[in-house]
Amino acid sequence: MDERNFTFMFYGLAAAWAILAAYVVYLGAREGKIRRQLENLRRMLEERDKT
Repeated sequence: MDERNFTFMFYGLAAAWAILAAYVVYLGAREGKIRRQLENLRRMLEERDKT
């Protein structure tokens, strides 16, 4: 097998892993935002129930 094929395969796999890692980071950030929104909603509901 030609050495160029291994080079292209390496770059392809590296790109795939980089995209996957970026997606996981994106999902983590999105999940954190949703958790903060839920916590704010809980606080708002608690404040409303107190009055």
